[in-house]
Amino acid sequence: MSRARGLRLPALAVDLLLAVFVTVMQVQGTIARNEGEPVLRPLSDLGYLGYALLVVSGLVIAVRRRWPVAVFGVAVACSLVYYVLDFPDGPGWLALFIATYTLTERGDGRRSLFLAGAALAVLAPVWLVAAADVEPRAAIGWVFFRIGATVMSAALGESVRSRRVIAAEAVARAEQAERTREEEARARVDEERLRIARDVHDTVAHAIAVINVQAGVTAHVLDQRPDQARKTLEEIERTSSRALDEMRTILGVLRDDHDGRGPQPGLAQIDDLADRARQAGLEIALDAPPASPEVPSAVGGAVYRIVQESITNVLRHAGPTQVRVLLSYDAESVAVRITDAGPGVDSAAVRRPASGPPGRGLLGMRERCHLLGGDLAAGRTSEGGFEVTARLPLVPGESVVS
Repeated sequence: MSRARGLRLPALAVDLLLAVFVTVMQVQGTIARNEGEPVLRPLSDLGYLGYALLVVSGLVIAVRRRWPVAVFGVAVACSLVYYVLDFPDGPGWLALFIATYTLTERGDGRRSLFLAGAALAVLAPVWLVAAADVEPRAAIGWVFFRIGATVMSAALGESVRSRRVIAAEAVARAEQAERTREEEARARVDEERLRIARDVHDTVAHAIAVINVQAGVTAHVLDQRPDQARKTLEEIERTSSRALDEMRTILGVLRDDHDGRGPQPGLAQIDDLADRARQAGLEIALDAPPASPEVPSAVGGAVYRIVQESITNVLRHAGPTQVRVLLSYDAESVAVRITDAGPGVDSAAVRRPASGPPGRGLLGMRERCHLLGGDLAAGRTSEGGFEVTARLPLVPGESVVS
């Protein structure tokens, strides 16, 4: 197959050979057909004009691919002048057939067919008039052959053009589908990266906030109560260890599926989250029904992260204080409300004030809710505390009206 491709001639060389072949066939075929028969006007009349018309219409085929309309026009003009001047009949229509095929094959469809039809409407009467005195009368059938062959040439060229257009459109659709698949894959990758970034932010921010409060407590009681300071340091060690384990679980999606990582945290882990917050100095009141319905892992994970981020914000901005976490369910959604009582009286003594620009915790919580079709509201309470409320549908992606 590769050797055959290597031996293939260039298009221009093929057209040159075709032009020479057509020219020879038109001239020699016309001479042979009329040899020994009387003709109205010999090819050598009018300064060998008959020969010139046959030669020009044949040689112009060499540039048919580059200028199909011009070549077709030359072929039509040569045939028109040839038969108007009553030159002898013969295969002088070969160039016209090829030019007609090229016109429609390389044209634009409707306009090319209209041009071919208009030219045939002019040529057909001229051919019929020129054949009025032909003998024998049966030879007039060649006129209808020329008409039919011209129509078939135009139809064949249009068929080839249509197939090429359909194939090009199919390739374009395939390429577009491939680009769409790649874009969807990139979108899924970006979404997964965003999810991982949010989980990393929530995990690290929560752990650091807890450690920050516990370190402040340790610094406050180190001299007076060393036993309590030791317990606080041990709790810091456990908090950091849990944070590292959770980080490994989150980042495990970047490795293979057989690395033994645990499941993502969800509603079942909120009790553990509350216990860790209590050890950091918060007074957590968790109000949840004893039995919860089946909750999709994405929804459960989002609720867990919202509670975690809310507790982290309480530790950062209010210090040890009272917090109430309320979970509720209905047939279509799960709702969570986290309310804190505001900064405690002695909170400044056990923690360092938060510094730097505000974080992206609330923005991350809203993004989680919106991705699952839920909504989230956050703001200060009339008692001076802060409250976060969120509602998520049990079927992710459906809008929830609260």
